[in-house]
Amino acid sequence: MATKSDQSAPARRKLSSLRMVWHYASRYPLRLLIAAIALGVAALATLAIPYQFKAMIDSGFVAGGGDVAPHFRIFYGIVLLLAAATAVRFYCVSWLGERTVADIREGVQRNLLRLAPGFFEENRPSEIASRMTADTAIIEQTVGTTVSVALRNTVMGIGGIVYLFSLSPRLTAGMLIGIPVIIMPIVILGRRLQNVSRSSQDRVADIGATTAEQLGAMKIVQAFGQEGREADRFTAAVEANFATAKRRIRLRAVMTAIVIGLLFGAITTLLWYGAAGVAAGTITGGTIAAFVLTGGLVAGAFGALTEVYGDLLRAAGAAERLHELLVAEPTIAAPQNPQSLPEPATGTLEFDHVEFRYPTRPDAPALHDFSLAVRPRETVAIVGPSGAGKSTLFQLAERFYDPQAGQIRLDGVPLTEADPAAIRARIAMVPQETVIFAASARDNLRYGNWAASDEELWDAARAANAEEFLRKLPDGLDTFMGEGGARLSGGQRQRVAIARALLRRAPLLLLDEATSALDAESERLVQDALEALMHDRTTIVIAHRLATVRAADRIVVMDEGRIVEEGRHDDLVAADGLYARLARLQFQDNLAAA
Repeated sequence: MATKSDQSAPARRKLSSLRMVWHYASRYPLRLLIAAIALGVAALATLAIPYQFKAMIDSGFVAGGGDVAPHFRIFYGIVLLLAAATAVRFYCVSWLGERTVADIREGVQRNLLRLAPGFFEENRPSEIASRMTADTAIIEQTVGTTVSVALRNTVMGIGGIVYLFSLSPRLTAGMLIGIPVIIMPIVILGRRLQNVSRSSQDRVADIGATTAEQLGAMKIVQAFGQEGREADRFTAAVEANFATAKRRIRLRAVMTAIVIGLLFGAITTLLWYGAAGVAAGTITGGTIAAFVLTGGLVAGAFGALTEVYGDLLRAAGAAERLHELLVAEPTIAAPQNPQSLPEPATGTLEFDHVEFRYPTRPDAPALHDFSLAVRPRETVAIVGPSGAGKSTLFQLAERFYDPQAGQIRLDGVPLTEADPAAIRARIAMVPQETVIFAASARDNLRYGNWAASDEELWDAARAANAEEFLRKLPDGLDTFMGEGGARLSGGQRQRVAIARALLRRAPLLLLDEATSALDAESERLVQDALEALMHDRTTIVIAHRLATVRAADRIVVMDEGRIVEEGRHDDLVAADGLYARLARLQFQDNLAAA
């Protein structure tokens, strides 16, 4: 499921997208109840101020100058109640905002971890990261502030109107006539504002994606002197966001101006008639004072609702973008009744007439009518030019993708009929592009076997020729590796990855040129360790340097997604085919380098 907005179709997004937020917030009913009670008490306490003001004027100032002290004591009580209720409301709704966002982030991340790698080819991880930060921040503000303000103003508005009717039904009825005129621009402009809000959030995501991409490739940017171009590209993304934000701000400003102008204009007109009533003696001074205060509260409440509506629309757009990630279904999943893999594991892997195209390249077959059977404890080397489909074999063996035709079997069980987790538990892989997490050396090694003891970690490090530099780290295995293993050299990172695979103790090894980043001495030591490891395991080696695969039981030569040659090194050289040509090219390159 792609999560990018469809630019060709007009957006039809409604506040119903916030149901997802409510689903998470409703998990905490006690907090919601306390917040609702505190909100109601605060709103009623606010409305009690004009009521008490009316009583004070009519009984204290107007009717013979009576004692006003009791009225002021009541005022103090109302203020204290308002302060306490507001504090409780603020704490509860702020807690709900933070807790709801935390739950949404956890839910989205758990679902993302279920999705197949193909999802992240069609949806940029940097954009997804922006959704997890910028969009959740909008939702946190909405739950923690906007919704509370909206409910408070709604209660005050409705309660104020009821009180206004008790003061002067005639004046209140005249004021309410203008409400439909006020609501109309909210509806009309609100629809446009909703679409612009979603576009604004998309532009913010673009900024985050551009920033992550540029910072991640800073060495390449500077090495090729592209700082100016990348700065211009970032500026373009920022300016696109600013242009969209200006449209959103303009719409909100116009909507707010129209609504507040109409609302306060109506209040002013009604007060004019009220003042005439006081002069004529038909209503008291306290009544008109209370009407003015309450009318101002009602006007302010409904005026604030226009801004709240704009915030809710932004939150609806953010919720929709997160909901898309939350409900995305994995294309690679375990069947309802997965077939168990046989015991003991042998590491047998079979490709049977496999056809495969990557989702992002549907017109370019990566494998075409590909068949290969790897026997237990056999070492098979896969060689061929770039783009021949070598790495695709590993992607399919791990079941990161499913082929469009044909079948792949592990220990005799079709991968599509087994649980992907069970499949991957029998495989250890060393990729060509080493991944080192921003964690300690211990945690990076334990990724192969989280239950491994320190002794086992050091044994694996020793076998991978990584012990020496790991012991020299400032805090040993507790040393933080930095972002992407920044504290290690390329060769050291590769050796950590090999040690991680050693700890896996899997029956099937997938090695994507596992010694490519090592110097000659380290390569020999690691190669010895790998040969000892491969002795009793099925191993598939993708080799870019042919010198590393001469001892393989079988060499499979691939070109354009097919097997074009197969055999031992000497036989393939004698056949004078693609393998022999690749060998001559590498031999000439080695001579030139020498």
